[in-house]
Amino acid sequence: MGTILVQGQEPLKLSLKDALKMALQNNTNIMNSDLDLKIAQKKIWEITATGLPHIDAKGAYQHIFKVPTLSFGGTELSKDNVPFDQSAGTGTVSSYTLNDGETIYMNMTKGTEIPLGVSNNTNFDFTASQLIFSGSYLVGLQASKVYFGLSKQNAEKAKLDVTEIVIDTYNMIQLAEESRKILTLNLENINKTMYEVSEMNKQGFVEKTDVDQLELTANTIKNTLNQIDSNLDMGYRLLKIQIGMDETAKVELSDPLETGESLTTTSLKLISEPFSIENNVDYQLIQTSEKVAQLELKLAKSGYLPIIAGFYNHTEKINPPAFDFAPRDLVGINLTLPIFSSGERMAGVSQKRFSLEKAQNTRKFVSDNILMEASQYQNDVKLKLEKYQNQKRSKELSDVIYQRTLEKYKQGMSSSLDLMTIQNQYLSNLTNYYQSIFDLQSSKSKLEKLYNINQEFTK
Repeated sequence: MGTILVQGQEPLKLSLKDALKMALQNNTNIMNSDLDLKIAQKKIWEITATGLPHIDAKGAYQHIFKVPTLSFGGTELSKDNVPFDQSAGTGTVSSYTLNDGETIYMNMTKGTEIPLGVSNNTNFDFTASQLIFSGSYLVGLQASKVYFGLSKQNAEKAKLDVTEIVIDTYNMIQLAEESRKILTLNLENINKTMYEVSEMNKQGFVEKTDVDQLELTANTIKNTLNQIDSNLDMGYRLLKIQIGMDETAKVELSDPLETGESLTTTSLKLISEPFSIENNVDYQLIQTSEKVAQLELKLAKSGYLPIIAGFYNHTEKINPPAFDFAPRDLVGINLTLPIFSSGERMAGVSQKRFSLEKAQNTRKFVSDNILMEASQYQNDVKLKLEKYQNQKRSKELSDVIYQRTLEKYKQGMSSSLDLMTIQNQYLSNLTNYYQSIFDLQSSKSKLEKLYNINQEFTK
């Protein structure tokens, strides 16, 4: 997968569900976690193949500058007395005189030289081996499967992390868009009122201060809108990075902002959900880490066990010597038996035993923290829900007060200072209202991640 390019000027209508699906396919962290999962799968086969038959071939060429020779000398009876040559081992070694006075000599003679090798030779060795027993191999097979499970859990955690940040970014953009709509409408009303008051000022019915006061209010809203536009630009950029879209692509959110009874209902439903720590990915990771520590202890203990392997070897020589006593075919078994290591293996086992104890302590500590977080996040959602409901009521009241004050001002029953004060109160309550929605949505996202409720998006 890679960055998604959307051709043309038509913006892409993006729902939250679509954004999550695109993020789970194209987000860099998730793609890397998927690659880690594939690496873990290959690791299982790598370790498994260690215990399967292996066939190796080896070739070697050699040149001997001077080939050693061997000769088997003999003896002969001769009438000639040959001086003995110590270096060659030839010559007369004994004599015998006959009755007639003739002398017969026993002479050592040099035999034919037999080369004990060849000057140039190429050898090919073919070896087939099979591991018969190894404790470390058996533990390694178990460890590779646990390692795969750990990679799978890390991939799931990466998906949950991405899901949370995409939901938060989507909600942030929704809130900014909704704020922009309401502020734009308010600016239109202020501009309309300012035009009417300006006309009244020209006719001498109101003071110039009233016009200036409305202009000041309009400028405040314009500055707020400019800040929202900047936040929206950054929000859309961030969302496109998170879901793997090209920065130049145009995107529009299609889901409406969740407010009112819908937001209250989903929040209450989430709070009432029973929490199962077994479904929490962080708890699953710490459990797997404990299993890894147990296997490391097993691996250290396997150092006391023997290693048995069988082999078959076949040798081919292109130019064999005349006398070749090396066998062409061999079958055998290799046995490695650990006997004494001066306490090295014992120290290694002790270390892994302590590491396992640490992993067990960590699991208990993490599980207690997760249970505490579950209770804390539930309370946080409750508090944020109550704050949202209060801010919703305050926003409704400030809206009514603002509209009444605006009408009174138009009728000359309220001063520009009163309108300015109510306007600021309205904007403040509007900001707090949308902030309460964002805070509640963020709290829900944290609790959903802890519960692993959004797991349908991580499959």
